[in-house]
Amino acid sequence: MKNECVIGTARANAGERATGVIPVGRRSGGGAIEIPLIVVNGVEEGPLLWLDGAVHGDEPEGPLAVLRLVERLDPARLRGTVVGVPVVNVGAFEFSSRGNPADLFTYDLNRIYPGRPDGHLTERIAYAHYTTMVEHADLEVAVHSGGAHSYLAYAMFYTATPSGIELAKAMGPRWDLLLRQTSERGSPQAAMRQHGKPAITVELGGLCDTFPGRFQGNADALAEGFVNILRHYKMIDGAAQYAERWMLGYQKTVVLAPASGLWVSEPSVLRRRVRQGERLATIYSLSGDVVADVQAPFDGIPFGMRTNPSVQLGDWCVFYGVVEEEITG
Repeated sequence: MKNECVIGTARANAGERATGVIPVGRRSGGGAIEIPLIVVNGVEEGPLLWLDGAVHGDEPEGPLAVLRLVERLDPARLRGTVVGVPVVNVGAFEFSSRGNPADLFTYDLNRIYPGRPDGHLTERIAYAHYTTMVEHADLEVAVHSGGAHSYLAYAMFYTATPSGIELAKAMGPRWDLLLRQTSERGSPQAAMRQHGKPAITVELGGLCDTFPGRFQGNADALAEGFVNILRHYKMIDGAAQYAERWMLGYQKTVVLAPASGLWVSEPSVLRRRVRQGERLATIYSLSGDVVADVQAPFDGIPFGMRTNPSVQLGDWCVFYGVVEEEITG
């Protein structure tokens, strides 16, 4: 029989689930600053899979996906442990904003890992999450989306190691666009990499896609990917499924708005191979003139597209990847 699993304030005996928090500190009004988590502790030994949602507070797909997985997991049939962190960046989530409005100095949590124990507010949150995660986790999945400005479709960033690409492939048949992580610091994935542990960052959805049926569908697709990972690593029974082939590459750029105005995307370019010079979008002035014809900067595959029609010069507009090779299982 497995031992009790203690993470933060959560304590789960073998075959049980428990809730708790990772304590960080106190607000000026006295309320707690903490990161909620759910621990599902299996009855047999196995890996510890760590799931992170809402590192950015305007990306709600991760929280729902984590909750959907937890509600369907039976700890009595689980080998190993699943730790779900529905919302890492609670202050940002409360305001439905990318970062915490209470911290103007380290606003973007996904750019500052491993954080600092004596830093600005969000740096301290990053550090508390980081130290707990790397102590316990064997595998980590962080869920992101396009948030308030964009929609992203079935793409992931993987750690370029054998164990990293294994985890990426384990997300299942829909996840066939694998982009190599290039940053050494900044995100939970990069922090795991520094400790020699595999992690992936998956991208699906955006606030434009949170009408009830679509929102729940995206969360279910993510939860299905988590289940496939559990099957791949023999943490639950059942046969894992895989994509027929994977497109491997890297994110070469984010296309920024060359002008301000009304952004109108081409409807059929997302997750399709495009050629250099192909139109991705048009920007109109409010007098009706075309002020920019936004073109593909090189051959590649757009995997995310701006959905906020009001665009300012220099805004994020198209997430653009390059496919270097295709491989089959």
